[in-house]
Amino acid sequence: MKTKLIVATVSIVASILMLTAPAHAERIKDIASIQGVRSNQLVGYGLVVGLPGTGESTRYTEQTFSTMLKNFGINLPDSVRASSKNIAVVAVHAEMPAFIKPGQKLDITVSSLGQAKSLRGGTLLQTFLKGVDDNVYAIAQGSLIVSGFSAEGLDGSMVIQNTPTVGRIPSGAIVERSVVSPFASGDYLTFNLRRADFSTAKRTADAINNLLGPDMAKAIDATSIQVSAPRDASQRVSFLSVLENIDVIPAEESAKVIVNSRTGTIVVGQNVKLLPAAVTHGGLTVTIAEATQVSQPNALAGGDTVVTANSTIDVSEKDRRMFMFNPGTTLDELVRAVNLVGAAPSDVLAILEALKMAGALHGELIII
Repeated sequence: MKTKLIVATVSIVASILMLTAPAHAERIKDIASIQGVRSNQLVGYGLVVGLPGTGESTRYTEQTFSTMLKNFGINLPDSVRASSKNIAVVAVHAEMPAFIKPGQKLDITVSSLGQAKSLRGGTLLQTFLKGVDDNVYAIAQGSLIVSGFSAEGLDGSMVIQNTPTVGRIPSGAIVERSVVSPFASGDYLTFNLRRADFSTAKRTADAINNLLGPDMAKAIDATSIQVSAPRDASQRVSFLSVLENIDVIPAEESAKVIVNSRTGTIVVGQNVKLLPAAVTHGGLTVTIAEATQVSQPNALAGGDTVVTANSTIDVSEKDRRMFMFNPGTTLDELVRAVNLVGAAPSDVLAILEALKMAGALHGELIII
């Protein structure tokens, strides 16, 4: 009876969704994923053949090649080395989407494991792709598409464009086994927010309850929202197709300043504010120049040739303006003040760190 009531409710209110979309709202499918509905990573070890002399001839390549020949009933004498520059050992990986079925195909990526210079023109031989449980889920084979290339001269000079040791094979693997999904089991569906936030979790649960009725959904924590769902698989699909299109206004992010110290990238969040503060940043520059000088005596004079170092040290300090942040300074005002004094990203980083230590920066300073 409960299942019929849920389905009936869904059919009645489905047409309302398109009329009640608030401004700046996002669909649940855009901000959350369904627990248990996930992709799985596959990996394999294989052999690429047909390379125009850009392969490798190493011990493990020879061993892999010999093993392949044995699988075809060809046994080489122990004194014969299966050496060739037309082959390369590779790692093959793919991502297996949820609900994919046997017989469907996957795109795969092939990467050189050894000293091969290029995989251009090569063909991947049959390779088993395994999951973390060591079971084979797909079989890969096909001709590689390589966007990069390399060329080497006799003097050792080399030109490389992009990455010639990595290639792709579209639809290069056939799925042989599907992964069991817990989607149709249990009495509940659980949505997991991609960005954990208590306010957004509460708003999502409220939006679902407003559509389906009270106590249909509840926020478990800052990430998960549990929703009562029908047990029948086909009804659950229809039920979910309505839920994932419900609009929710996500909560505003907490005030953050993200700084990448390696690249000089600084991102200031929307709600970052500053308390009153006056800032000046010095521009002291020290330049040290080293030069060598050779002191050589006359031809008939006694003495030795001496190499001496001549150092020049120059210190200069540029004029810097002092600027002041008024109470409640916003992001726009902060950026404008920094641009007026001509501060470089490294200078801005030092200023932000000093403001945080002084307690004048209202926001989390994250340095990555």
